Amino acid sequence: MNKINLLVFLGAASLGLFLAGCDTPQTRIEANPAAFNSLPPQQQALVKAGQVGIGMSMEAVKLALGDPDRVTSRQDAQGEEQVWHYVEYEADGMYLYTGYYARWRHRGWGGWGGGWGWGGYPWYLDYPNRTVYDRISVEFRNGVVVAINRDQP
Repeated sequence: MNKINLLVFLGAASLGLFLAGCDTPQTRIEANPAAFNSLPPQQQALVKAGQVGIGMSMEAVKLALGDPDRVTSRQDAQGEEQVWHYVEYEADGMYLYTGYYARWRHRGWGGWGGGWGWGGYPWYLDYPNRTVYDRISVEFRNGVVVAINRDQP
C-alpha cells in the first residue's frame, strides 16, 4: 500500500470511528435492538424521535435520551421516585454543547491553534459563569415514567 492510500485509509477509519461514537437514539437502538423491539409502537416512535412519554420504562428512556447527567431521588406522600436529569449549560447567552463527543474535549494539549485536544476533562467546565439547568428531567416510580419536566432557558 503506498503512502497516499495509507493516509486516505487512516483518515477514513478515523472518521468512521468518530461518527460511530456519536450517541443518538438510532445508535442506541442499534446497540440494543431487543429492548427497542419489545416496546409498543407508540413508544418506538417516541424513542426514534429522541422523546419520552408517561408510562415508559427506564430502558426505553435510556434508548431515547441516553444516560442521565445526574440522578436524584424524591420522596412524597405516594412514595419514593427516582429522577433522571439531562442538563444543559449556557454562558453569556451562548449554548455550550455537551453532547457525547464533547464530554472528553479539553484545553491544554494537541489540536490546531495550540490548545484544543481530547482528554478526560469536559471543555465546557472552563466557563466559570456558566448556568446549568435541566433540559429535561424524568421522574420514575416503580421503574415507570410518571412525570416529565422541561426547563425553559
